[in-house]
Amino acid sequence: MSKATENDFCVRIGDLHKSFGNLKILRGIDLDIKHKEKIMILGPSGGGKSTILRCLMGLETIDKGEILVENDPYITCSKKGNNINKKIQQQVGMVFQSFNLFPHLTVRQNLSYSKRYAKNKKQIITFDSVVRLLEIEHLLTKMPRQLSGGEKQRVAVARALINKPSVILADEPSGNLDSANRGELHELLFKLRDDFEQTFVIVTHDDHFALRSNKIIHIKDGIIENSKL
Repeated sequence: MSKATENDFCVRIGDLHKSFGNLKILRGIDLDIKHKEKIMILGPSGGGKSTILRCLMGLETIDKGEILVENDPYITCSKKGNNINKKIQQQVGMVFQSFNLFPHLTVRQNLSYSKRYAKNKKQIITFDSVVRLLEIEHLLTKMPRQLSGGEKQRVAVARALINKPSVILADEPSGNLDSANRGELHELLFKLRDDFEQTFVIVTHDDHFALRSNKIIHIKDGIIENSKL
């Protein structure tokens, strides 16, 4: 990775490889993501889109390569396995297609759980600010099973925001939503980028949504085929 313009980048991925058994999923991904960019990753199923996000979140080990966040080593490989900088991991937020809310906790407790485990308390966005921004004040005492799909996704986005990460990863965030809620979520993500000046990396199959991004990355068979500004 060149360091000539390293201060321009929020995330840098270098020569990233990942296999599951004999199946190679990622075959040397190189990707630089600038601050405040909204990057859309497209490609066929099984091409490696979601695996990239899971590696970025530290949910999957990597076989080779490195990932930097804010110019600091985040995930690196060694003979003993992966080295994950837990402090840097706090700067990465994740929004899942399946929401991944704790079913036994209320909305308030789901949000408070993320806040409690933040390493840098000074970086936390205030609870009330997130709740107001996502318009979920009336949901705080409800359990996830009592929420609609759109409400669950708003709570999931709020949970990702509350630690004020440098980058937010979203894996098909509107995949389980109807067309009305899908449109609302897309507009919300654009607003969040403008209000908080965060970097977004989003896997999507929605071509219309992708066209509103800063850059579109096409991945097939574990390699980047092309990228469009």
